[in-house]
Amino acid sequence: MEDNRGDLIVIAAGYTDLMENFLNSNPGLRSRFSKTLFFEDYDGAQLHEIFCKMCRDSGMTVTEEANERMRAYFHDLYENRGANFANARDVRNAFEKVLAGQANRLASVADADLTDEMLMEIRAEDAQQEDF
Repeated sequence: MEDNRGDLIVIAAGYTDLMENFLNSNPGLRSRFSKTLFFEDYDGAQLHEIFCKMCRDSGMTVTEEANERMRAYFHDLYENRGANFANARDVRNAFEKVLAGQANRLASVADADLTDEMLMEIRAEDAQQEDF
């Protein structure tokens, strides 16, 4: 890092406490990382918007009841966040679980009866909070 400092950028990212431990683990590290950027956690509304974007990007539609269920889930997630809160990673995990819930719901539908609309719709029963 020192020999090529004019041509090299090193970015270390992580949770605040763990990054402090990392920088304190070696006397020379802190002086090599002279800039610190802190990003606030996304709030519940922002987490919900990330979820909605994931749905749109995947071509999924969300019923109003499912949308309200997910809005409440992300509000609760933010309000009760702990040390392992993972911002958008938690949203991605929830999105994947909703898709798994949808797949489980549609598993009992005969292939011939499946429509594109059914395959692209997320319903409230797909978004069971106990699965998150």
